[in-house]
Amino acid sequence: MSRQYPHASLAGPGGRVQPARPGDPSRIGPYRIIGRLGSGGMGTVHAGLTSDGLRVAVKVIHPAQAEDAEFRARFRREVQLSARVQGPCLVPLLAADPEAAEPWLATAYAPGPTLNQHLADHGPLADGTLYAFATGTAQALAAIHHAGVVHRDVKPQNVILTPAGPRVLDFGIARAADGTSVTRTGVMTGTPGWISPEYYRTSTAGPQGDMFAWGALVAYAATGRLPFGTGAPDAVAFRVISGDPDLDGVPEQLREILEKALSKDPSDRITAVSAAEACSRLLASQTTQVLGDGAGLEPTRVGELVTAEWNMPTLDDPTWHVPSPSSRKRVITTVLVAAAVIGGIVGAALAFPASGDSRGAGKTGAVERSAGPPASSAATRAEGTAQRAQAAGAGDASGPSVDPRNAVIPTDPLAGVSDPAFTRAGDQSEPTSDEWRASTVASSSEEQGVDTAIRDQVAAMLTTKDLAFMKPTVTFNKRAQTVMVTGGPISQIPEEDQEVFRRAGEMAACTALAYRLKDHPATWPYGRFSISWKNFDGDLEPSTLGYGEATNGCYSVAAGQWQGDESGIATAWIPSSDRDEIRVAGAADKAVTAAWNARIAEGNGLEPFSASDAIDVGFDPVEKAAYVWARDTDGVLVGRAQRANFQDAVSTTLCQKLTAEYNGNKTWKYVRWSVAVYEGNSRIPELIGSGECTH
Repeated sequence: MSRQYPHASLAGPGGRVQPARPGDPSRIGPYRIIGRLGSGGMGTVHAGLTSDGLRVAVKVIHPAQAEDAEFRARFRREVQLSARVQGPCLVPLLAADPEAAEPWLATAYAPGPTLNQHLADHGPLADGTLYAFATGTAQALAAIHHAGVVHRDVKPQNVILTPAGPRVLDFGIARAADGTSVTRTGVMTGTPGWISPEYYRTSTAGPQGDMFAWGALVAYAATGRLPFGTGAPDAVAFRVISGDPDLDGVPEQLREILEKALSKDPSDRITAVSAAEACSRLLASQTTQVLGDGAGLEPTRVGELVTAEWNMPTLDDPTWHVPSPSSRKRVITTVLVAAAVIGGIVGAALAFPASGDSRGAGKTGAVERSAGPPASSAATRAEGTAQRAQAAGAGDASGPSVDPRNAVIPTDPLAGVSDPAFTRAGDQSEPTSDEWRASTVASSSEEQGVDTAIRDQVAAMLTTKDLAFMKPTVTFNKRAQTVMVTGGPISQIPEEDQEVFRRAGEMAACTALAYRLKDHPATWPYGRFSISWKNFDGDLEPSTLGYGEATNGCYSVAAGQWQGDESGIATAWIPSSDRDEIRVAGAADKAVTAAWNARIAEGNGLEPFSASDAIDVGFDPVEKAAYVWARDTDGVLVGRAQRANFQDAVSTTLCQKLTAEYNGNKTWKYVRWSVAVYEGNSRIPELIGSGECTH
């Protein structure tokens, strides 16, 4: 029985992007969704873009399939196997979340028709293009087999003819060469006509079976005819087991290779490596490059030959030509403060770094500020307020009512306590991987209250940046007196998004623990927290993003006053998805620009910004601050007086907007501001002032 997932090739003529349908997501994982590429019984493939404009195909499994535990296990296995395979003429896996409510995986976008579609429209491949096809697909199988994987569904529908060469895809029914797999007992996997004789006889599926299918695939590409004919599945099976393949019309030298691949005896078949080398020699004969008989053929050299002889038109779909991402997303990485980066794919061992990261451990001081996170609606925010109040009382019905805009976070919640239950205050050591593994989910009502408060605060903070998919898991290690906040499993999240998760996790955990330590110092043992990120293989440990202690204070302050920092502006660079923030930012941007132009008109020796420069406004939901930054390529803000004037224009004008919104919008929490300047072409901001608006 064949099982096929939709891919980019199923998007219609030319693989064009189809319009999104009602209910389609605007974002999946780290990808912005701009339309559909195809759909089928198992799921939908969406057209997506990375933050820097890379085109991706995001396969999302239908909810009905996701509810099937066996199907989810097979999908999880597909992700794991796909991540193990890297090589030429393959479509690389970029990220996945097999544990999501609607599991998904993302691959690079492969534009072009399937082999089936191309043959139907244009007829058989010939000359160099045929040899390039045979070489590239054999190379792909060599890489798959080298990774210890058997594809098991090599067929025309699973080969895309892109402008850059053939691409083998779909590991939907792949299995490890050691035989481990997750399939239905007694159900035939594979497609009639592309199944090996031994699989029909004994259900044996190994690399030799892939090579049998490869031989049939290349013969089909060369002739346009199915080598074992058409008809009822049992008739096709009989020809595969007992008949000879139809190879009439296949070039003689290539035919010799295919005959070895199509041998009835698996032990007589050519391997993928040998087939790739033999076909590459035929391919080389089509070019001016002559390779000696004994010359070693490196994969990169073979890839050059495939590209040189491949003849497929370049496809262009105007639908992909959406406005390029804002330059703000491209510069964030350089202003992040040591954000940890996880490994790219399953198979890379993720462990806690050896050196400590005490970003969350060295914060001191206290100010009156918002304890509650922003959210997308008043109802959500009200609910979050109640949950944070519960966290403050840790499950007590008489817990204090916390105003999310004016709560006071204790600087040192254990100050003056003689015998607190938390005994590791001042311990700067990083939580270990063993401590993370030994942590467990919340068991007591107190732990459950803190769990809820942390998850809700993190989710609400991330929502304004359209990062709500980065859901945290909260676990507790009583012996280590540490609360673990773990993100994932999603792979290859951009650094700037991981940094926001780290900051949100630290703020939420520190706040919840500080309240609990203050109100119940004699019984609450948790004062430390660790923020981690996990790859999409649940068996692997996460990487530490940050850790800290609630007794050191939960906000960055200096001399009793809040100060902006590079992490804050990096977060502010990420475009907001909150309507109130977008509206206020637009109004503030215009007001600041007008205020600066008014000062220029007053004759203060100030100059206007050039047309290429811009003033931008963004929000950091973690520390509830608005940031204003200017790109100064012409030296408008070189002197101290010029910067003082700009800071004053910003603070006065911006505070008017923030205060007016605060007074009229009971869910608005942004009353802090910070100003930064990017000099010339520098990608590192210089923070020139910070403060808080009175209200």
